[in-house]
Amino acid sequence: MYIILAILIVILIVPDIYIWLSRLRGRSFWLQAAWFVPSLLTFLLLFLSGTGRLLENGLSLSTALLAAVALPKFIYMVVEGLSRCLTPLWHSARRAGHITGLVLAVFVAVVMVYGAFFGWRRLEVKNVEISLSGLPEEFDGYRILQLSDLHVGTYGTDTAFVSCLVAAANSQNADAIVFTGDLVNMSPDELTPFEPLLSRLSAKDGVYSVLGNHDYCIYGRRKEDPASAVKRLVQKERNMGWTVLNNEHRIIRKGEACLAIAGVENTGKPPFPSKGDLTKALNGIPDSVITILLSHDPSHWDMQILPETDIPLTLSGHTHAAQVKIGSFSPSQWLYKEWSGLYETDGQQLFVSEGTGGTIAFRLGTVPQIIVFTLHKK
Repeated sequence: MYIILAILIVILIVPDIYIWLSRLRGRSFWLQAAWFVPSLLTFLLLFLSGTGRLLENGLSLSTALLAAVALPKFIYMVVEGLSRCLTPLWHSARRAGHITGLVLAVFVAVVMVYGAFFGWRRLEVKNVEISLSGLPEEFDGYRILQLSDLHVGTYGTDTAFVSCLVAAANSQNADAIVFTGDLVNMSPDELTPFEPLLSRLSAKDGVYSVLGNHDYCIYGRRKEDPASAVKRLVQKERNMGWTVLNNEHRIIRKGEACLAIAGVENTGKPPFPSKGDLTKALNGIPDSVITILLSHDPSHWDMQILPETDIPLTLSGHTHAAQVKIGSFSPSQWLYKEWSGLYETDGQQLFVSEGTGGTIAFRLGTVPQIIVFTLHKK
């Protein structure tokens, strides 16, 4: 907590003081006072959000201010400050640093405003072809639609984006829909405004879901016991017509042919909860039946799925690609070996969705994804 506070002070307060001392001191009182307002407001919103005292969308608003106001100021301070150090060697360095700092700050501000107000609203339907050895011919061409990491609490009571998401998903006419965790941020109550919409998700063979780390309701100020909150969330999902796979599976049949969809509770590295029981989830599935596994955290693939099973396809989410991606780079790859897209090891495949939402309404270079898999017999 103290480290986070120190970082916020550096990013918010230090640039303001630096620019005030170098550019604004001595000007009108109201101009000087107004200069500090955005940073003070950002700090206040972040503090209230962290203590759970803020109304809906507070964290998103504070993050937008942090990205679009504080970060550009910080960049200007760094560039202009470095130029001062070069002044003894180049007499025009300070002016060049001032202009360069302004250009970079404006560019970053524009980019961040886009990510905070527009980037998270776009929807991408991505089609992925998957070849599986041993897939029955009856399931050749079978289509599974994946959604992940919706984090409905981020939208408060604004249902517009989720409405578009449901319409886009249903328009794909997939055979089955799967949701790979993190439906809420902190409480099952966040789901209430969205239940009528999400209950409209429809596929011939059903909608299946698993729990992500946020679905255990262990973050923020808790109004109820997490175990009770999880039970309420699971019941809400079931009331929407979803099949919640808590360390269990279902068999989909086409004549004599079968396909299994299994799901485990969240399993990952600390500090995230590990409650999955893979053995229990797979128990009773015949060896001859192809299994599609839903596991929220892709870390589970290397931890247990690869070394202990021959599951041909695992679907995960969790990483969000850090909600920032530039080309093929994302900060997420510093934390996760598998963080986006399709991976394969010795015939076993993992697909990591970049998700549809996030704990903050911000996306840059990565857009909300609807993934449609078409299965083929290898």
